[in-house]
Amino acid sequence: MKVTGPSGPSSSSSARPARNGGGGFALPAAGGAAPAGPAASASGVSGVAGVSALMALQGVETATERRRRAIRRGRGLLDRLDEVKLALLSGEPGEGALERLARDLREERDRDGDAGLDGLLDQIDLRAAVELAKADLRRTAT
Repeated sequence: MKVTGPSGPSSSSSARPARNGGGGFALPAAGGAAPAGPAASASGVSGVAGVSALMALQGVETATERRRRAIRRGRGLLDRLDEVKLALLSGEPGEGALERLARDLREERDRDGDAGLDGLLDQIDLRAAVELAKADLRRTAT
């Protein structure tokens, strides 16, 4: 059996249509082509089903991917907290850093299932919320 492409397998003993001398595209003989039967239509459906299965598999998220995304989010929040700290130490209001921190904090966080990681990420979220509250108090005091 030989696989010839998306139309599915075909028998290797089938006869090839004769080529014209110039090469290129040639139509098969009028009597040589059989009408498309159920096998041809079924192979088209299986191609679509295969693509659907691949798309569904791409949507499945593993525990490792969730953990990586949670760690990436935590590191991002720590980076934003460092930006706020540097802005405050330099005497700047750090409004841009605070906006980025607030935006990152609003992102939804998936629970990893690892109690240690979830606890650490909870502490990072709390620290970010405290910094945002302190900045809000500074804005209203001036």
